[in-house]
Amino acid sequence: MDGRTFDANFQIPPLRTIAAIIVGILLIALVWTSYYTVDAESEGVVLRFGKFSQTVEPGLHFKLPFGIDAVTVLPTRRQLKMEFGFLTPGYTTNRDQAGENQDREKSMVTGDLNAALVEWVVQYRIEDPKQYLFDVRNPGSTLRDLSEAAMREVIGDRTVDELITIGRQDIELSALTRMQELAKRYHLGVRVDQVQLKNVNPPSQVQGSFNEVNKAQQDRENAINVANGDYNKAVPKAKGQADQTIRGAEGYRFKRVNEAEGDVASFNAMLAQYTKAPEITRTRLYLETMGVILPQVGQKIIFDESLRQLLPILPLSTKLGEGK
Repeated sequence: MDGRTFDANFQIPPLRTIAAIIVGILLIALVWTSYYTVDAESEGVVLRFGKFSQTVEPGLHFKLPFGIDAVTVLPTRRQLKMEFGFLTPGYTTNRDQAGENQDREKSMVTGDLNAALVEWVVQYRIEDPKQYLFDVRNPGSTLRDLSEAAMREVIGDRTVDELITIGRQDIELSALTRMQELAKRYHLGVRVDQVQLKNVNPPSQVQGSFNEVNKAQQDRENAINVANGDYNKAVPKAKGQADQTIRGAEGYRFKRVNEAEGDVASFNAMLAQYTKAPEITRTRLYLETMGVILPQVGQKIIFDESLRQLLPILPLSTKLGEGK
């Protein structure tokens, strides 16, 4: 028979043996498809005949076998991230959530019509597994698109100086608020937790000019800081000197006023005594005044004009004290 030979001793297994083998295979398939495990950082979404049934917590669970129940495990208790404009080696997020063209993704135009290369990271969590799986097709790609749209919208309202220097935090907060709003509107089932700007640079064609502008701005800021330092040093010193001068003038005013009031009081007391006894008071004042003046005059000789010719030898033009 066509050159082929058959073993005469070959026998077809009995039907009972075949049935036993089939039953064994079915039992193995039954056991193998009747349980599943959910990781500690995840939740399981159970589908029965392709329709949502329930969500289950981490651990070992049982299900209806032979594909009646299907389970999708989602990392709901772990923070996920998306990188825009760059890709870290060992990036663990699904490839459909990774940008295909990082250069196009990070190229943006600011509100003052300057070009900038912006790299940023979005951190998020899967908040509602049912919404994440059933309300939107490709939720990862949708989240990536709306994140890029929100960032371009926010940067389009800012200047390049704000983007690179003082406005980074405000841009992050504005982009975060916008992404949260869009994720809620589109029922993505995710919660955006943080938006963080990474590298922000001008295009390579204008890098040199941009560096010069930055240097000029830094020099300006340094000059302002130095001027503020000198101001803070000189103004308090001048205020201190002014306060010292004012206090000195007030002290001198108090002194002069007190002296004048004392003189007035002394004069009033003397006037009262003079009113009571004018002659006695006049004589006393005269003597007291002479007692103050005469010791300051020095030694003098007083003589009558009629005796000047009798004393020709006296050196009246000099102090008598010098002739002794």
